[in-house]
Amino acid sequence: MLLEIGKLDLSIAGSPILSNVSLELAAGETLGLVGESGSGKSMTALSVMQLLPHHSTASGSIRLDGREILGLREAQMCRVRGREIGMVFQEPMTALNPVKTIGEQVAEGIRWHRRVSRANAEELAMAALDRVGLPAARFSPYRYPHQLSGGQRQRVVIAIAVALHPSLLIADEPTTALDVTIQAQILDLLRDLVTENDMGLMLITHDLAVVADMADRIAIMRTGEIVEHGETVSLFRTMQHPYSKRLLEASEHVPHRARAPVLTAQSEGAEPVVAVKSLVRDYLLPRRSLFSKPPKLRAVNEVSFDIFAGQSMGLVGESGCGKSTLARTLLALDPPSAGEIRVLGRNPFELGHTELNGLRRNMQVVFQDPYGSFNPRRKVAWLISEPLHLMDTRPSAGELGRMIDKALDEVGLSPSDAAKYPHEFSGGQRQRLAIARALITGPKLIVADEAVSALDVSIRAQILDLLADLRDRLGLSYLFISHDLSVVRAVTDEVMVMYQGEIVERGPTEAVFDNPSHAYTKTLIAAAPNLHRALERRAGTHSATD
Repeated sequence: MLLEIGKLDLSIAGSPILSNVSLELAAGETLGLVGESGSGKSMTALSVMQLLPHHSTASGSIRLDGREILGLREAQMCRVRGREIGMVFQEPMTALNPVKTIGEQVAEGIRWHRRVSRANAEELAMAALDRVGLPAARFSPYRYPHQLSGGQRQRVVIAIAVALHPSLLIADEPTTALDVTIQAQILDLLRDLVTENDMGLMLITHDLAVVADMADRIAIMRTGEIVEHGETVSLFRTMQHPYSKRLLEASEHVPHRARAPVLTAQSEGAEPVVAVKSLVRDYLLPRRSLFSKPPKLRAVNEVSFDIFAGQSMGLVGESGCGKSTLARTLLALDPPSAGEIRVLGRNPFELGHTELNGLRRNMQVVFQDPYGSFNPRRKVAWLISEPLHLMDTRPSAGELGRMIDKALDEVGLSPSDAAKYPHEFSGGQRQRLAIARALITGPKLIVADEAVSALDVSIRAQILDLLADLRDRLGLSYLFISHDLSVVRAVTDEVMVMYQGEIVERGPTEAVFDNPSHAYTKTLIAAAPNLHRALERRAGTHSATD
């Protein structure tokens, strides 16, 4: 057996985290680890990697290829990590070094473990990047992490993890930040690596469709314990534990669409909350020679659209197509190269500092990477209340506390969480903190950039219902950027499909998804994961094998 975890208990500063966790993983096998955010999935992985926080106490057994690794010294574990165990972390921006190029970071582990020359390490690093869809011809290995999209950064993390062909790969939400087409490619890549290298894969995810498609066996975790495990198809068919059944129901749950019909604002003469006309955004690339002009990359090309009060507009497209660039320009974080943006009838790039703050109070954002958008030295109460500096009058201490408590309660967290730091929360919980921060000023427009990508299925359903309810009650407008087409279909009225910086298709959400006209839209819809389709395919494969 490649990996054997036996009766693993873990506590941090006396608080129990894992209890009696036992798992087995054979070479060439994929084990899916499923559960809600905070259930202990990531802590199980970090226990195997021996990357636990201070004041952690672990007992039990973790054996890799028959060797006990739970009690190894740090110097011994450094030789195991990367070479024998690779790990894809949940948040790529925090896993990457912001001051090193992506090529350097992939080559670093190769040089350290294999003791090869810099040139050889760089050659192997470029091969690893090419394998995960970042060929040097299109994505220079001399780029820095901040110069890549969220999905591209995730691919860099995967390249680092697989560069040395480890016998065990732990993938903690490896496709969270990826659009459906790239997600399918990455999952195919992981599947091929398992087959080619006879590698064991522990796949941690909240997406039941992904785990049904990928995993040979599944273990379901709740509050640090394994509540159910078994072969994939039979587990889904014969679920016994109430928690497992609730997860399955939540994955099939479509958020409610009970909201007032959107005004046909053009006929009613209403002014849009956001009006974008012929927007262009160019970036300067590094010079190719000392005296040449720097080339330009056109990230957004001639984009036009309107969003009206109470309307939810979806924006879908592959990683790097320009979605986040469009959002940053809309929020007046990046100036447009050409075209015009008007928010509540005003051009944010023509306003002074005070007027711009007043406008920004009415447009808030939920970023794709929640941890990267928080100051790690500040407590949640400060982070949640940070946007209130945009208000004309600062709330009193008592009123501020009530506003913070209400914002936390609305996203399913406790008022006591206000005294904690961001690192004390799971990835999904941090995303809920980001949503709470966006709601606290009572904005008219929320730009949600992958706002539910890090959430497990049950919490995702709650947050989407919350966003829909807030829109009904407050008349909020949303620009909802997501790679999850089921989410976009559930919570938006219209959808725009973006490809290589251009809007290639736009219309009512149901009409676009039911009858796509553009070839790229058809590709997106075909690549979207589907739980029932995955189970049917896996059951058919097993029948053919039998």
